[in-house]
Formats: sequence, structure tokens, C-alpha cells
Amino acid sequence: MFLKAACGFKVLTQIRLHMDKKVGIGIVGSRFISTIHAESLKMVPAAEIRGVTSPTEGHARAFAEKYGIPNYFTSVDEMLKMDDIDMIVVGAPNRYHCEITVAAAKAGKHVVVEKPLCMNLAEADEMISACKTANVKLMYAEELCFAPKYVRLKSLLDEGALGDPIFLKQSEKHDGPHADHFWDVEKSGGGVTMDMGCHAVEFFRWMLGRPKIKSVYAHMDTHVHKDKTKGDDNAIIIIEFENGVTAMAEESWTKLGGMDDKAEVFGTKGQAYADLLRGNSILTYSTQGVGYAVEKAGDTTGWSFTIFEEAWNYGFPQEFAHFVDCVKNNKTPEVTGEDGRAVLEAIFAAYESAGKGKKVYLPFETKAKKPFDLYINQ
Repeated sequence: MFLKAACGFKVLTQIRLHMDKKVGIGIVGSRFISTIHAESLKMVPAAEIRGVTSPTEGHARAFAEKYGIPNYFTSVDEMLKMDDIDMIVVGAPNRYHCEITVAAAKAGKHVVVEKPLCMNLAEADEMISACKTANVKLMYAEELCFAPKYVRLKSLLDEGALGDPIFLKQSEKHDGPHADHFWDVEKSGGGVTMDMGCHAVEFFRWMLGRPKIKSVYAHMDTHVHKDKTKGDDNAIIIIEFENGVTAMAEESWTKLGGMDDKAEVFGTKGQAYADLLRGNSILTYSTQGVGYAVEKAGDTTGWSFTIFEEAWNYGFPQEFAHFVDCVKNNKTPEVTGEDGRAVLEAIFAAYESAGKGKKVYLPFETKAKKPFDLYINQ
């Protein structure tokens, strides 16, 4: 476990003098998403990565060397002792999010948590409470709220170009996760709905000004990856908001040829379609496959779309520039722990709906340890 691992660490360079006012960052994790976090933070002038932790020493050391990070650790607790770290970014597996966040809050560190917020609603409440008690910010890393193309899509709606919203749609599809823990519902909490449906839920809330969700109806199944997981690899989620708008999410781990990420907005005076990746890509044929950094986000052998400036197009640098600014200048984050909890509540409702085959109304409270329990135990 991240907090129970060995406490050894190594200082790669001499202790640096505090001659600037940069926000000191500690990264928890050293694999795919943490690579994106590090590359994005390097684009933020007000941020400086000062530590990284992974339970695997070789991974932590290699990550630190690659990104010029002065300290690496195999224990979160050891990294939290660093006085010059102001904010940590949690890119660990879902089941560790709560304990890391609570430990960070007690250490007086602001926290950015990669989606989903945590495994269940009780953990979400514990995280929110711990950060409020410690007077630190709990920020929820939903990059779609910062993706330039989606920001422009929202502005069309906000400025009235599309009239009043009627229906929203968002889809995210690829051929499956890049790390083994996503396949294991005991470690991840669920399948594609937990992994990618959380993006859609917060996207819809953000686009509409975060109205309350009235109901959730979902259909889930496992079509392709039964040999790897008992979790859902395809899902359709229909969300009704209290303001009368309906939204639909399509999520898949079965789509070949790289990532799809699209959104549609229909209003009383127009409609708009945004393809997050196709307008920013190079049509590519490769027998080897095209990877992002060290690991591939889906199989890209054959025809696919090669993304350039991928982190920027997805909004990661903009997201972290915002979060760093919130810490440095004591501003309210655009996406908070409370938003992450609202997303998780809808995800639990979706699994309940898919399990029972009927619409589920919110507010929805459950003591289930993970969303998938509500699907499999019906």
C-alpha cells in the first residue's frame, strides 16, 4: 500500500533554497496519469515539482530522473514531511485516494485528486471533512472542464448562441485501460462507468452550471473483456437534471483504433458538435502502434489518429495552472471535492439502475463499498 510501503528515500540534489514563491508539488504515483500530470505541471511557471512517491522504488527513481525532481520516496508519509511541498497530486489507484487525501490534509497539504474521487460516498465525506478541518483545498481533477474545445463549446451555450439547452451528449471510447488495477473491480470500484462515466457526469454538470441531478438510468454489459474483468466494458447512462435538461453518456472499453472523445449540445436555437481529438490529430497508419509517453492509451496499431499537444488539447496544463493559482492566491477551485462527490453519487446511482433495470432518483444514499456492488448483487 502507498502509505504502508518502506520509508526509504533518496535526495537527488542538494536541498534547494526557498528563493521563489512557486507552489511546491508532490506527485503520488509514477505511471501513465502521473506522467501526464508531470508534463502538464512543467508548463505551469508558478509550479515546481519537488517530490514523487511510488511503492516501487525503481519507478519512483526513474520518474524523478526523467522529470528532474529532486526527491523520490516509496512512502507518501515521508514525502508529506517535506516543508516545501504545498500541494500533492494523487494519481494512485482509486482504492488509495481516501487514505492519501486524509493523510495529506493532516499534514497541511492541499490536494488534487485524479478521477474518480474515491471508492464510495463514505470515503468522499471523510475526504471533504478532513480537508475542511485542516483548512486545505480539495480539488477534483476533471480535465474536460479545461479542455479548450469544450471550454469554447460551453461558451456557445453560456452566450446564448444555442438558446436554452435541451439535450447534451458526451462519449468517451477506447479499447480498454492501460493498467491492471482498472480491470479489478475490487481495486477500481467498477468498470468503464466508474473509469470514464465520471468524466461525462461532471462534464454535463459543468456545462449546465451544476444543477442538481433528478434521476439516472443506465444500461451496462460486458461484451469483449470477460477474460480480464467482471466489470462493465460498455455503458449508456441517461441523466435527468432538475432544470429539465436530459443528458446521455456513452462509455466503452471496446472501441479499437485509439481514443474517441466527443460532445454534442442541442438547444432551442441551435446545436453544436465538438470532437475533442479528431480536429487535433494526424491520420496515421502504423504496424507498431503509436504510444503516449511510456504507455499506450489503447491499441493504435493499424489506422488511428495521432494526437499532437495531447495534454494541452485535453486541458491538463490549464487545469493545473488553475489549481496552482488557487493554492498560491487562495482562490476557490473551479472543480472541488464536493463536485467529485456529486459525480460519485451519480455513478453509484447508475450501477444501481443497471442492476435493477429501472430509473433511480437522486439524492441517492448507499453504504455500498464500491459502485459495482450495486450492479452485481441485484
